[in-house]
Amino acid sequence: MTRLTSLFLAGTQAAAPVMVQADDLDVIKSFYADLLTTPADVTSDAVRSVVAEDWVSIPTPRGGPGAEGLLKTLKGFGAVIPDLAWAPQEILQDGNRYIVRGKATGTPAVPFLGVEPTGKRFEIMSIDIHTIEDGKIVQSYHVEEWLSAQQQLLPDD
Repeated sequence: MTRLTSLFLAGTQAAAPVMVQADDLDVIKSFYADLLTTPADVTSDAVRSVVAEDWVSIPTPRGGPGAEGLLKTLKGFGAVIPDLAWAPQEILQDGNRYIVRGKATGTPAVPFLGVEPTGKRFEIMSIDIHTIEDGKIVQSYHVEEWLSAQQQLLPDD
């Protein structure tokens, strides 16, 4: 079950609760359900309905910056991990920023992270911080535990 709450930064005085923007929460959910899950099927229109054209991702995705870079990155992931699924496990909100603890699962169909495909599946955690303006994600910070995925994919000895 997804939880939505306000965050208070250490060293600040308690603030009044922030009103949740239902539309913004839908954008966040769409990022995971419509873009990151089965990314081989993602379209340019779908990407641009969720992220701004000049979306900033830190670190920059392999496909490059902006919405076009995200589309290239997603297509690349989809070719390697056709069943990739990414789901929020917890969502925290502070103003127009959303912190998402996510879970990604998938079964690589081709060599991935230096490991030949064996039919093994991985499950990893991610932490993302998204900023939304005018109904689109304009900036994302993200960290994924890919080393854990690599370890899970290694053949049994």
